Amino acid sequence: MKLVGRKEEIMKLESLLARDEPEFVAVYGRRRVGKTYLVRQVYGGKVVFECNGLHQKDTVQQLENFWLTLAEFHKTERPVPPPKTWLQAFAQLKTYLSSLTGPEKKVVFLDEVPWFETPHSGFLAALDNFWNQYCSRRPDLILVICGSAASWIIQKVINDRGGLHNRITTHLQLMPFRLAEVKEFLESKNVDLTLKDIAELYMCVGGIPFYLKDVQPGRSLQQILDNLLIGKTATLQNEFANLYASLFKNPQAHETVVHALSGKNMGLTRNEIIKVSGLKSGGGLSLVLEELLQCGFIQQVFPLLKKKEDCLYRLTDEFTLFYFRFLYPQKNMDTWQQICRLPAYKAWAGYTFENLCFKHVFQIKKALGIQGIISNEYSWTQRGTPTKPGAQIDFIIDRSDNCINLLEVKFHDALFEMDKGYAERLREKIRLFRIHTKTRKNLFLTLLTASGAKRNAHFLSVVQQDLSIEDLFT
Repeated sequence: MKLVGRKEEIMKLESLLARDEPEFVAVYGRRRVGKTYLVRQVYGGKVVFECNGLHQKDTVQQLENFWLTLAEFHKTERPVPPPKTWLQAFAQLKTYLSSLTGPEKKVVFLDEVPWFETPHSGFLAALDNFWNQYCSRRPDLILVICGSAASWIIQKVINDRGGLHNRITTHLQLMPFRLAEVKEFLESKNVDLTLKDIAELYMCVGGIPFYLKDVQPGRSLQQILDNLLIGKTATLQNEFANLYASLFKNPQAHETVVHALSGKNMGLTRNEIIKVSGLKSGGGLSLVLEELLQCGFIQQVFPLLKKKEDCLYRLTDEFTLFYFRFLYPQKNMDTWQQICRLPAYKAWAGYTFENLCFKHVFQIKKALGIQGIISNEYSWTQRGTPTKPGAQIDFIIDRSDNCINLLEVKFHDALFEMDKGYAERLREKIRLFRIHTKTRKNLFLTLLTASGAKRNAHFLSVVQQDLSIEDLFT
């Protein structure tokens, strides 16, 4: 299948082939995002050795797997005995690599590296030795390590303070597809959907290529979602059970945190997570939050005029959010049509569409003509009192050019038509924002809709800028 998107990543990896020096490359990102496929497609026949770590296997099994894989690449009349240590395993790999001649680049690809590192195995020390004592002296070698446990790669390799400190020459975090890439991916499979349907598909499963590969042409969005998510034969029926277990050694706490966050659209502070989840405060929770951030499951949102410790952790992984809202616990949903009729569907759609906009800030700024302007993105909530009304703005672009965009995001099936009452509520929201934040910046109410908006008198009286779903696909 054709490699879709990833233009910057492809250019970065291809540029290493032209450099006359050894390269140590770390590619990381969440499960199913396409890391292995990218490396194989870019480097192709230049891969002279590739080995994949085994999930939840001990050191003996990992070494045996490495040895058997090496035997497939290094075909000799005298097979070497199985290694007993990782130092011996890498020594065997050195012997094989030394037999390869020619100035062309040769790629050594170690996939799912975190799984190689079993307790007391000595893998990292041996990898350090392999790079420092051998690869770093061979300008024709590119050593690529890859892993879904992004936090492990960052902590154990990229930010390592031991032998691997500053050894990585290139690191590449592979993120889920944006909407434009999803559209391109579906088109490569002859799947023709409206932009709104593509956005709704994204809101359910995110931009994960593996989740999208089974989408078939000639099917409606309802049929596609039934096949992927709903019912006993759904393609992704067991994905949640495997997702966190494949990324984290002790995933129970991670699942507990995202479960807690799934019940609060605006997000929770650290103290609120502790209260809702029952987890204990301390370094353990800090690590869990950091790992979820690094893997892209949650996002930090810093409410305007609040202290740093009041930042909100917001669940932004579409698949996880959909799972907890509609599939957990077993809710006996047989079709997508049943879900659409639930009262919770409208709230889910609105919140998830906001998440989609947060992930496409660059595209929104480009549509507004402010992509070159520095900005911060916030949310804002002012609780009401018996004497003063409250207000909430979920998406704010606070710009360095003395302007603020207050985004009102609407996910509607039909053309959005503003009435007098809604326009008055928006004006009141803007007034309260200026009073409580004491900002002197220009405030622009920006409307972003999924199906367009009617430009009637009420619309024109309050909306300064109007964006559509098409702008998210640029």
